[in-house]
Amino acid sequence: MTDFASISLSGKKINVSRKEMTFSEKIFLPSIIKGMGITLKHFFRKKVTIQYPEVKREFSPVYRGQHILMRDENGAERCTACGLCAVACPAEAITMKAAERKKGEEHLYREEKYASTYEINMLRCIYCGLCEEACPKEAIFLTEKLVNPEYERGGFIYGKDKLVMKPEQQVK
Repeated sequence: MTDFASISLSGKKINVSRKEMTFSEKIFLPSIIKGMGITLKHFFRKKVTIQYPEVKREFSPVYRGQHILMRDENGAERCTACGLCAVACPAEAITMKAAERKKGEEHLYREEKYASTYEINMLRCIYCGLCEEACPKEAIFLTEKLVNPEYERGGFIYGKDKLVMKPEQQVK
């Protein structure tokens, strides 16, 4: 009969011997004293908590926040629904459907093809900025604005109503 306790599949088996614990180790006294020392050290340290509504935290200069779909200098949407931003997105958070521009909509859309629906699932987005880099028309940018909190998951799927730059926001 084979003794299964002595079989080593990897060949790296090491026999470990347990040494006898001292009395102070048995009652965990050194560990308790060490833990209390760390607690007291943190207790007298300067607090790093900020009072959020009154005091705003300073963000990094490379912070990437909520997305925005830009308009050109004439007020037309820049997005041509090429899909490069959706392909570049590692989280697959961007979906869009392309449509053809109709007569009389020349002032609304820059090119003959435009995004009839453009959605970003903000719960999936990892704010990496790859969509911004992939866009050949410079239509999508990540702003410094925080994404607003919501109570329902559906509120985090941003459509063109939340993403397209408002005409009053436009810089001329």
